Amino acid sequence: MEDEPAIADLVRLYLGRDGFGVHLERDGTAGLAAARRLRPVACVLDITLPGLAGTEVCRRLRESGDWTPVIFLTARDDEVDRIVGLELGADDYVTKPFSPRELVARVRAVLRRTVGAPDGADRPRTVGPVTLDPARRTVLAAGTPVQLTSTEFDLLAHLMARPGRVFTREELLAGVWGYAAHAGTRTVDVHVAQVRAKLGPASVIRTHRGVGYAADG
Repeated sequence: MEDEPAIADLVRLYLGRDGFGVHLERDGTAGLAAARRLRPVACVLDITLPGLAGTEVCRRLRESGDWTPVIFLTARDDEVDRIVGLELGADDYVTKPFSPRELVARVRAVLRRTVGAPDGADRPRTVGPVTLDPARRTVLAAGTPVQLTSTEFDLLAHLMARPGRVFTREELLAGVWGYAAHAGTRTVDVHVAQVRAKLGPASVIRTHRGVGYAADG
């Protein structure tokens, strides 16, 4: 969903070259309706859309139980805006000006996180009161189902794959998001906070000050 024709055409061109079918909407209201009707594999959202802002589109999708991966594409590069977008349930955030090839890579990275665990690492994992099933992409916290975005799920899975192992924020960016610290390590902090909030008292993620994060060992 993008209201600037030149940027919309560029995004459609590069995603189309990479084999994606692309449906374009230029305002948030139509975009939300299209997302609900077409059930796309991912949504690329500008934040400053006419009608409904991209953040509001994302919020309404999540409130309705739609966890389609969302990537914000926007000129608003203030850290507060990025954090708000991620807290609403976005999976990634790309700022303008941007590299179309990087955007395609980000979309691919998000989608890889939704197809299940590679290399046979699809057996359920249990750490404390949390059980995570990579094959079904489900999480139970003290027996209660927990709904996570694809990125939140992959972050928790990455930590639970090696309980007790402390990962730096840079390692998590590379291992979960698929790119280096270019994106800013604050992204990791926001997602960890979101996962903890959703797990509640059952959270198994621990902060190691000055280093990073680990799942209980």
